[in-house]
Amino acid sequence: MDNLVLAFAIIGVLGIGAQWLAWRFNLPAIVLMAIAGVIAGPVLNIFAAAGAGPGDPPMEALFGEFYRPIIAVAVAVILFEGGLQLNISELRGLGRGVRQLVFPGVLIAWFLGAAAAYLIAGLSWQVALLFGGIMVVTGPTVIIPLLRQSKLNSRPATLLKWEGIVNDPIGALLAVVVFEFLVIGDHGASSTDIISSLIVAAILAAGAGYGFGKLTAVSFRRGWVPEYLKPPVLLALVLVCFELANLLQHEAGLLSVTAMGVTLANSKIASINDLRLFKENITIMLVSGVFIILTANLTMDSIRSLDWSSALFLLAMLFVVRPLTVFIATIGSGLPWKERLLVGWIAPRGIVAVAVSSFFGASLVAEGYADGAKLIPLAFGMVFATVVLHGFTISPLAKALGLASRERPGVLIVGASPFSAALAAKLKDMEVPVTVADTSWRRLKPVRLANVPTYYGEILSEVTEHHMDLNRFGYLLALGGNEAHNALVATDLAPELSRAAIFQVNARGKDEEDRKALSYTLQGQTFLHSAVALDELMRRHYSGWVFQRTRLSEEYPPEQYKKDLHPEAEIVLVMRKGGLTFASREAEVKPEIGDVVLAYIPKPPDVKAEKAKENGGKDAKDTKENAKPAAEKENLKSKLV
Repeated sequence: MDNLVLAFAIIGVLGIGAQWLAWRFNLPAIVLMAIAGVIAGPVLNIFAAAGAGPGDPPMEALFGEFYRPIIAVAVAVILFEGGLQLNISELRGLGRGVRQLVFPGVLIAWFLGAAAAYLIAGLSWQVALLFGGIMVVTGPTVIIPLLRQSKLNSRPATLLKWEGIVNDPIGALLAVVVFEFLVIGDHGASSTDIISSLIVAAILAAGAGYGFGKLTAVSFRRGWVPEYLKPPVLLALVLVCFELANLLQHEAGLLSVTAMGVTLANSKIASINDLRLFKENITIMLVSGVFIILTANLTMDSIRSLDWSSALFLLAMLFVVRPLTVFIATIGSGLPWKERLLVGWIAPRGIVAVAVSSFFGASLVAEGYADGAKLIPLAFGMVFATVVLHGFTISPLAKALGLASRERPGVLIVGASPFSAALAAKLKDMEVPVTVADTSWRRLKPVRLANVPTYYGEILSEVTEHHMDLNRFGYLLALGGNEAHNALVATDLAPELSRAAIFQVNARGKDEEDRKALSYTLQGQTFLHSAVALDELMRRHYSGWVFQRTRLSEEYPPEQYKKDLHPEAEIVLVMRKGGLTFASREAEVKPEIGDVVLAYIPKPPDVKAEKAKENGGKDAKDTKENAKPAAEKENLKSKLV
């Protein structure tokens, strides 16, 4: 294939298609991307360039001298986006644990990994030292999706996230150190000179990242950059920072952009969430494309080079090196044994490990180290093994250890009122986890009286992130009386929960064409199909409307249920195995056999009261009739007297 535009189109379809399938079927995305790349590359040889030999890496032949720059830029943006997720405030109570996982954890993992590569995989000690440094990394590109999938508690999730993002550039720098020793040391440079130059370069690179982060924060805060230019300006600064650090020391740019991301994340910029969303979108595209490129660059010869010693090496890394590293590094950290056990098992490798292995593997072969060619298939073997095993075991293991929620995705209701209290109480009766949040202790009173969990505070506050685990919730109902606040909640939490799972009450009953109405781009889906206003819901509540739960079956199908349902009633949601489906103005729910339907219906007639009323009227009539003769008799008696 010589058509680069067609190649990019195929890469995009494979990468984004794998991401969509992973989301649709709740599978590890990186596994599907790797499979897609292997099928398109070594198996079907779709990207084979004209004139390339049968053993030549197809993607390198296709892109030529642009192959490595493409990978380098992608990895730089990915690491920056990872740093942008690291908020120092998350480390409350975890600083020591994270610090020990980084140091001495990195050195322990480096030593044990290098020993396994030398003794088991059969690499020379020089190449084993370099590969041991690369295997220190636990990539954020796979850690963060796994955390989102597994619904881990905040403590172990924070540990894994920080370790994954901080260790990525450190592992790359360790590989640089060994490579410099192997290459520069062969040309007569002393060890002292090499170490001192690397330390100085690392300090300068980290300082450059910090400086670029502060410069960006000041520029954005003071309005030197307009809103619409902030994302592209930030992207340009990331690339400049990356390349300047690389000019100081090869691969030091990885450390520099990570430091820039962490600095920016903790600079309290008002538009930080918008920037994070932009960078996350770019990162997803880059991860999808670059991982397809890397896997498609494999050849059948490199895959066949994986033998039994390689398999034993992978087993040693999984079941000996990683658990032993975490156990030794976290001694005295105060972490519970369950968290140490989970962190000791979960260590998936990602795109950074593959990219750095691809670069140094080719460089080592060029320098005369023939076993450098084994780095790429070994790295891919680690990625496959760790992502498959950890991706499919993190949820069961976390639930078994009590470090993840066993409950179905819950409902977070923002805005306390008698109506939302009644709805929350009914959801609790249906065994749906529910929490009501509000800034008013008084408004939360009916919720507390209904024995429903509450959160007293502003849901949009940064403090909330440390006191409330949003991973427990799969749905958000913004039911407050302030339409603007409801819209702000829906917009702010949309990246976390997805707009498809956020529903906002029609606070004032305005039509979307009303000039006073908020733009639909700022809101979630409208709660209830009729889009009835909050005032009307409150009127219905005080007039006696109730929530009614009904299970549909073969004996009582949806058609019969709809006939029996009161014409004014509202279907609120249906509950089925796949979760909850709320009714909205945008989409009316369609109950099916086996569903549990929750409807909001007018006050049912009181049969006893009606009977008593009827009997009371009849008795009064009888009494009146019986009283007539007695009255006439009494009247006659008075006349006689």
